[in-house]
Formats: sequence, structure tokens, C-alpha cells
Amino acid sequence: MPKAPAGTLYRGREGMWSWVAHRVTGVLIFFFLFAHVLDTALVRVSPEAYNDVIGTYKNPIVGLGEAGLVAAIIFHAFNGVRIMLVDFWSQGPRYQRQMLWVVIGAWVLLFAPFAVRHLMHVFG
Repeated sequence: MPKAPAGTLYRGREGMWSWVAHRVTGVLIFFFLFAHVLDTALVRVSPEAYNDVIGTYKNPIVGLGEAGLVAAIIFHAFNGVRIMLVDFWSQGPRYQRQMLWVVIGAWVLLFAPFAVRHLMHVFG
């Protein structure tokens, strides 16, 4: 049996990048939800303050952030289903790479039309 190379045996292919992207999108979604709860809570404190805060969100930078949020949610949802299949389907580990490409394809099919329409609204 050949000797294993020093360090990790994991070579960091698609599975690693999927893992990283899943964690990053999860953290981004968490921070959005945190901010969303805080700004929505302003309604109870002062409806005028709430309206002022919501008014500051109506700019192209926030519009791009909204597009990024939707991109993160779509990827995180589809990749979460892929992770469940890898974990609970007996053939999941064998097909995890192909399932990742399905996730990416589904992400493109859903996000591209949204992005076009949303960005037309933001910049139009």
C-alpha cells in the first residue's frame, strides 16, 4: 500500500467549494435576517423611524444587495437538498458531483430571469 502524502488526503474539489459556499450563504442569510428583524421592530417603536429606514433602502446599492440575497437563498436551498441527498440516500455520495452541477444549473435557471427583471426595476 503506498504511503499517504503528508497533510490532508482531501484534495478540495467541487465538494469543498460547495461546502464553503453553503456556509458563506448561510452566514449572509443569517445577517440579513438579523437586520430584517431589527428594522421591522422599529414599527413598534416609531412608525416614522421605520418609514425613514425603509426609505434609505431605495437605492441601487441595496438593490444589488437584494439580488445577492436572492442568489444566496436559491443556492443555499438547492445545495441543502443536495446535502440531504448525499447524507440520506445510499447512492448520494456516488452522485454528489453530478448533483452539484444540477444545483448550479437550477440556480442559473431560477436566478438569471429574476436578476434581469429585478435589475431592470432597480436601474430602470
